[in-house]
Amino acid sequence: MIFGKIDYINLLPFHLFLKRSSLNNALKKSCEYKKSFPSKINREFKYRRVDGAFISSIESNRKSIKTLPLGIVAKKHVTSVLVKKNSKSTQDPHSATSNVLARVLNIDGEVHIGDSALKLYLENPNNYTDLAKVWHENYKLPFVFARLSVNRHFYTYKKISDSFKNNHTKIPQYILKKYAYERNIPPKEILKYLSLISYEIGPKERRGLKLFLKKSNLLGKKQKHTNV
Repeated sequence: MIFGKIDYINLLPFHLFLKRSSLNNALKKSCEYKKSFPSKINREFKYRRVDGAFISSIESNRKSIKTLPLGIVAKKHVTSVLVKKNSKSTQDPHSATSNVLARVLNIDGEVHIGDSALKLYLENPNNYTDLAKVWHENYKLPFVFARLSVNRHFYTYKKISDSFKNNHTKIPQYILKKYAYERNIPPKEILKYLSLISYEIGPKERRGLKLFLKKSNLLGKKQKHTNV
């Protein structure tokens, strides 16, 4: 089994859970081998180079993809998916869903995601618009950025998903300090950030996801019509 790992703080609890689990060492090692940013993991999954991964909500919507009710969810605001105010519109090459979300919300500017975006926000929050916050203000629903999706070994991943939802993963201080040093983000800010994120995709999250996919589909049709 090969798992595609997005090496961002928002999935730190899940990766720690995997390391502590009874999974075989080969799977645990594969998480480090197939480690990259979201758009690269999307491609690895699409070409079936990984068996399972958290892939962007946009990409996970293809009919052939099996998904589990686990994802990366912003309850309200998230502080790591941003658009820089008063800037030229550019997409983040590491993202898929966030670029579309900015267009759905009709917010122009430079899109930034991930740990580097969180650092930018902490340095000067007034310079950035939090896309998850705007989404929640508009629709009163959480936003699902990614879903755990499976190419092979579905029931093994289902067992992992179910176990993770039923466990509270505590982050040891030494790992917290390691991430803080590597990302140049204070430990207390990492914990604060993780409190904004949830992982289980329940009824409310599914409604938010369904609404976003509907709006992104309409946006695509509108763009296609404009280009004709």
